[in-house]
Amino acid sequence: MSAELHTGRRLRVLVAKPGLDGHDRGAKVIARALRDAGMEVIYSGLHQTPEMVANAAVQEDVDFVGLSILSGAHNTLFPAVRAALDAKGASDIILFGGGIIPDEDIPALEAGGAAKIFTPGASLEGIVSWLRQRAAQGEQG
Repeated sequence: MSAELHTGRRLRVLVAKPGLDGHDRGAKVIARALRDAGMEVIYSGLHQTPEMVANAAVQEDVDFVGLSILSGAHNTLFPAVRAALDAKGASDIILFGGGIIPDEDIPALEAGGAAKIFTPGASLEGIVSWLRQRAAQGEQG
């Protein structure tokens, strides 16, 4: 399966580290895996506000925003990023993410606009496959 949309444009993904979390090794591993799979990846760097993430997503014309959160602030940051994207007219950008997120918090995050939450142990191949499948679904309407 290709990392391209039917338009011939490669999938574009912003990998972001919102909040005060200072550990970004996992985010860099994900960014590299997506890049190796043929996607265009922009990494935001550490300590991004939800507004900074949304601004970068719009400016870079991404298809996906992936949040990496290890700080425990996922219940605040995921909805704040979704709201910031929606406020910028970018409700079509698919939000996903992962990190140290308790299983019991995942349903509320998904109900609040996160399309998928990956927990520790998720395979890189599984994440790549999910993005490709989700992009294909979006193209079909």
